[in-house]
Amino acid sequence: MATISLCMIVKNEEMHIALCLDSVAELVDEIIVVDTGSVDRTVKIVSDYTSKIYSYPWKDDFADARNYSFSKASMDYCMWMDADDILEETQKDKFLQLKQTLSKDVDIVMMKYHTSFDEAGKPSFSYFRERWIRNCSQYRWIGAVHEVIPPSGSIVYSDIAISHKKMNAGDPDRNLNIYRKILAEGKVLDPRHQYYYGRELYYHKQYEEAISVLEQFLLLKEGWIENKIEACFICANCYNCLGQEQSALNVLLRSMSYDLPRAELCCEIGKYFLEHGNYHLAVYWYETALSRPRNECASGFVLPDCYDYVPLLQLCVCFDKIGDQKKAKEYNERAGACKPYSKAYLYNKQYFDNLQIS
Repeated sequence: MATISLCMIVKNEEMHIALCLDSVAELVDEIIVVDTGSVDRTVKIVSDYTSKIYSYPWKDDFADARNYSFSKASMDYCMWMDADDILEETQKDKFLQLKQTLSKDVDIVMMKYHTSFDEAGKPSFSYFRERWIRNCSQYRWIGAVHEVIPPSGSIVYSDIAISHKKMNAGDPDRNLNIYRKILAEGKVLDPRHQYYYGRELYYHKQYEEAISVLEQFLLLKEGWIENKIEACFICANCYNCLGQEQSALNVLLRSMSYDLPRAELCCEIGKYFLEHGNYHLAVYWYETALSRPRNECASGFVLPDCYDYVPLLQLCVCFDKIGDQKKAKEYNERAGACKPYSKAYLYNKQYFDNLQIS
């Protein structure tokens, strides 16, 4: 059976840390906690779960802190979690089964990371992350922020999911400040971090600067395809916020110069035509979204609703606008099969019931 060292870096996480450790403590073989300067009860709470607690002077470098935590591990694999992550009860049997059956030649296990949820608790935003990493010097984190272990060796994709359950907002400026510090020191961001720097600028509503940074990234030969496609998505959002709708459409269409269309982008293009009253074109793009396969193993961010619920609901709207209420009702029923609790679906259902559409 594979053995697991849970390796965490924490600071002032008294609200979250017990929930996190309670969810996984009995499933791992060792718990390593690196504290980066807590002034609350975090360390005291952690001491109920492990004696392997280490202090680390924070250096505005997440990779360095995570590598320090990995250096203390003694088991076959290192597993990372943030303090506001949990392993849901429904995942525990699968977790144990994987430990018992994992081939000894596996270097990295990728697991789903659910980071956003709808009103019923269903994941609405997820992606794969490296979660179990062979404990050896070959695998180390890189990146002061948005750190990553570059995937290599024998990689297994598991449907086990870690859920991000943040209760309170952290420092919203932290990541952007780290990037600006790096740039102020005269360092050059590699393509991946240029992409993430652009994202941070977008989150801070600095839309023109975000577009500039992301456009530079898109011109580079280097960079992951998924990041290129997502950069187009973010640029489009920036242009929309600036009232430049045609530029938003152009950059969405540009995303298809990198690869086949993603459902997320198709839904955005469909939204453009829907809002401009071109319902037949909107139908084309929403139907295209429905036809796109969901490739969660491509290392990109996935909005699951864009592959079924969103295009189905929007096709209902489009066909109602066109005047085909029967087809509109059919699409609404299909959307309801995805989310029977959806307020939009229930509102539409009442609308069609009142029209007595059979």
